[in-house]
Amino acid sequence: MTLDGIEILIERTDRRKTVSIFIERDGSVRVLAPISVTDEMIESTVKAKEYQIFAKLAKWKELNRGKVTREFVNGQSFLYFGRNYRLSIVDSQEVPLKMSGGYFQLDKKYLDKADKVFKDFYREKAEQKIKERLKLIQDKFQTKPSSIKVLELQNRWASWSPNNSLNFHWKCAMAPIPVLDYIITHEMVHLKHPNHSPEFWNDLDKKMPNYREHEHWLKQNGVKMAI
Repeated sequence: MTLDGIEILIERTDRRKTVSIFIERDGSVRVLAPISVTDEMIESTVKAKEYQIFAKLAKWKELNRGKVTREFVNGQSFLYFGRNYRLSIVDSQEVPLKMSGGYFQLDKKYLDKADKVFKDFYREKAEQKIKERLKLIQDKFQTKPSSIKVLELQNRWASWSPNNSLNFHWKCAMAPIPVLDYIITHEMVHLKHPNHSPEFWNDLDKKMPNYREHEHWLKQNGVKMAI
């Protein structure tokens, strides 16, 4: 459906009881609804929340003014677990990309593949760090994840699957460790509460009382977590 020229993606799922509207990180509008809800009911809900949708879109545009365009040149900074490190192009080294002496060092032979090289690096380091942090977090939970994967997740930082597999975006390697702990904890709570129900938020608050500040950090800085 469309709302004043804005395309709205509608997804139905049997895991939801209510209609929810989300503004994704790319500025798209997505509606999640129970399978039983009719198109007319969804349209009515969207129109009733028209003001909130446009207010959130305006906020999204404001935050995106801070979007960073990075180039693979000497001196360019790249985020790595909450800190910025500058890039140094080197003549030759044993791996395409590594951290050394407080710099990202990229072998110049891989300049034409630098985007993939960086994503592979982030994916590997994110998986290592997530598994490391999970060992410190999972004792708070009865259910453990069946697997951990680091992927390209488009507009999500992480996701939960019904088989209790947890998936994380490779961009998690750019987040500060406390924020990464929040992302992990958020998904661990989903092992018990699949939806963002009041019970979910109450449980998350018990597990991490300061989760809101980490959620706020992601909203303010998520646009900068890009290559």
